Amino acid sequence: MNTIVDIVLRLACWLLLAPLLPGIINRVKAWVGGRRGPPVLQLYYDLARLWKKSVVMSTLASPAFVVLPAVAWVALLAAAMLMPLGPAGAGLSFRGDVVLMLYLLGLGRFCTAWAAMETGSAFEGMGAVREVSYAVLAEAAMVAAMLSLSVQTHSLTLTTMLSPTVGAGAVLLAAGLFIVLLAENCRVPFDDPNTHLELTMIHEVMVLDHSGPPFAVILHGASMKLLFFAVLLTQAVLPMGKLGVVSSACVLVAGVFVVTVSVGFVESLMARLAFRRVPLQLATAFLLCVFALLVAWKGGVA
Repeated sequence: MNTIVDIVLRLACWLLLAPLLPGIINRVKAWVGGRRGPPVLQLYYDLARLWKKSVVMSTLASPAFVVLPAVAWVALLAAAMLMPLGPAGAGLSFRGDVVLMLYLLGLGRFCTAWAAMETGSAFEGMGAVREVSYAVLAEAAMVAAMLSLSVQTHSLTLTTMLSPTVGAGAVLLAAGLFIVLLAENCRVPFDDPNTHLELTMIHEVMVLDHSGPPFAVILHGASMKLLFFAVLLTQAVLPMGKLGVVSSACVLVAGVFVVTVSVGFVESLMARLAFRRVPLQLATAFLLCVFALLVAWKGGVA
């Protein structure tokens, strides 16, 4: 019974709290710009409205156009269940679960790109090509970051890996993972979730033809992915393992909030990068994570 209650509480945490993060980002952007802005709960209202609408499909699309967003959402939720939540630990933990987490994130990206190409639109195909092209560097940085944590903790279990020590490696890892967070969640300077200019879109172009409940699933999955990376970044660089239960939970919540507010400030103070500069920024994230790996390896040798 306790296991069932724990799973239900974790699901409620990921499903109900995730839409708060985009609302916080929009409020920060509105505050910096001197505007009133949308309410923090705006995404909840949008999701409720989309669930009441019907689905409009291209005549070229197969049933996979509707099924694939759901598969991507399930993959993200499964990856989230592997992620430890501070003192509560992970819902499912085993040796090598970090590898499964990386593959689940890749599966979500694959399903999103496949669904975009189901419409037969060259426009969405262009966005899918951009997405998978930039994902090569983003996923390389993610793998390097996980290797850094693995070398540092001598473990392949997320619960153990996300108990780092403070040092130069943590600073490098934080910088690299924050860049990956911005790229993976279609945030400025890599992409702008509010633009609809065909020459500047990467992630957003892949979901333009979705509507109704499938689009609601995509939006909720995007918010859940943002929460996932915020939790990962917080736990990867803050040594919460030595704190008490209450202190660890407070540090985790505060860390996620700081990451979310930082995303809002970045979007307010920076412009979107030109396409030719996106690979350079992702390569920078990869190098930062590699340097963190070298620091962890050197520290282990010493």
